[in-house]
Amino acid sequence: MTHPSRTGGQILVDALHVHGVDTAFGVPGESYLDVLDALHDSNIRFVINRQEGGAAFMAEAYGKLTGKPGICFVTRGPGATNASIGVHTAYQDSTPMILFIGQVGNDFVDREAFQEIDYRRMYGQMAKWVAQIDRADRIPEYLARAFQVATSGRPGPVVLALPEDMLVDTAEVADTRAYQPNHGAPTPDQIATLRGMLADSRRPLVLLGGGTWNAQACADLQRFAEANQLPVGCTFRFQDLLDNDHPNYIGDVGIGINPKLAARVKEADLIIAIGPRLGEMTTGGYSLLASPVPRQRLVHIHPDPEELGSVYQAELMVASGMPQACAMLAAMEPVDASAWQGSVEQARAELAAWQERPPVFKDGSAPLDLWQLVQDLMDVLPHDAIITNGAGNYASWAHRFYRYGGMRTQLAPTSGAMGYAVPAGVAAKIVQPERAVVTFAGDGEFMMTGQELATAVQYRAGVVILVFNNSMFGTIRMHQEREYPGRVSGTGLHNPDFAALARAYGGHGEIVDKTADFAPALRRALEHAQQQQLPAVIELRYDGNLITPNATLETIRKQAEATKAKG
Repeated sequence: MTHPSRTGGQILVDALHVHGVDTAFGVPGESYLDVLDALHDSNIRFVINRQEGGAAFMAEAYGKLTGKPGICFVTRGPGATNASIGVHTAYQDSTPMILFIGQVGNDFVDREAFQEIDYRRMYGQMAKWVAQIDRADRIPEYLARAFQVATSGRPGPVVLALPEDMLVDTAEVADTRAYQPNHGAPTPDQIATLRGMLADSRRPLVLLGGGTWNAQACADLQRFAEANQLPVGCTFRFQDLLDNDHPNYIGDVGIGINPKLAARVKEADLIIAIGPRLGEMTTGGYSLLASPVPRQRLVHIHPDPEELGSVYQAELMVASGMPQACAMLAAMEPVDASAWQGSVEQARAELAAWQERPPVFKDGSAPLDLWQLVQDLMDVLPHDAIITNGAGNYASWAHRFYRYGGMRTQLAPTSGAMGYAVPAGVAAKIVQPERAVVTFAGDGEFMMTGQELATAVQYRAGVVILVFNNSMFGTIRMHQEREYPGRVSGTGLHNPDFAALARAYGGHGEIVDKTADFAPALRRALEHAQQQQLPAVIELRYDGNLITPNATLETIRKQAEATKAKG
């Protein structure tokens, strides 16, 4: 039934209701005032952010956490460019997201008006679909397509520009139905082929990753792995697709991979890749699997037919969503697993050895032991706690040593975007306030989007943030010492008192520089976050020389100097 006359802004907000939107993130702008007015009378929670990059990261984290498109509103020009980092992350991470951008009016378009940008050109390579809605009566159509595109096949971001005059125009137009994500499924013949390949193998290995997962798909995957006694690795920053305490979980396949796990990937005679894109981070720079035809027999299951065969020519390529594929795998008759009997147990033992106290802390001389810090976290946090992080060497302490409790307990950017950690943690606590949320953030990382602490205070989001303060951009410094030893340039940082900064925002702040002080500080922070519903920051001050679990900057520099001397 056609509605009475409505403004474009009202039509848009009504369409968001139709598609089940409960939360949107954004920074207000004069270019979409009519949308803000329509949100005033809606039951959609509009979370006001302090910078558009933080808003886009929060929307992306919402999409990861819920499987529904994260919604973000920003204004034209500077607002849109700030938000692009979250769109790029959603694209590389296969996260459903819709970014709405206020645009100059149609009467000013193509004149380089104030803050005007052609968003089709700007976002062309980092979004699944970019469009501009020029007529109010077509808003329901465009939004239905946006939700469909963002959630179907390989999930990802959609960008819609909203001309200012279109939003105040009126139209009589009917609403649409709610979107229905569309995913393929394996054929029975494909499952039979996969089963035959598995039965013929001697060293099979499963790799998990990518989008479209839900709790049932994870449970079905677990049944498949158990029934066939398969070792399961999770790809870069998708470690929560299988409970890390599960006997079949053997580690993460990404940056800083366990060398013994890397050898297992190389020596496998069959790899069943369920969901991942098999990109640079997962394949060790395309070295664990040769391109385009890997030495290992490869089954690649992915939601996007265009991804299949784009880099690796798998022997069996299956275009399917994860719920559809895993349901059929769980129902598949198990094969005789005697050929790889004991391999899972051996791989688990290798993982346990890899997660022991690392070399840089074995002599006990470091005042703050970051390995022990992670052990304290696992002792205190509930199994379903959400851990967020952005990009940087500090994240290796979570990736290597923390045992994620299953879906969805990890929010981290496969895009490698700095600044993700704090907004993701705040968004997670806003969306699921009943769960404990702990954020790992480097000092450089925190300063990029740390202003979202104000958002956490405003919306009473009790996230606990660990700031790893080594007074440098550590990852770049590590590469610098490796390539240009002793020539430090552009990587040193002068930081604020992060604990005092947290208190200035209205949260709780502490400084920890000794191992024994961390566990009590963590308990105080968690108690404050839970009882006061306010964020807490623990600033971790430690020796920047301890750059990775395996090496110090000093050893990296000496090795580089020795290499250069020989060469």
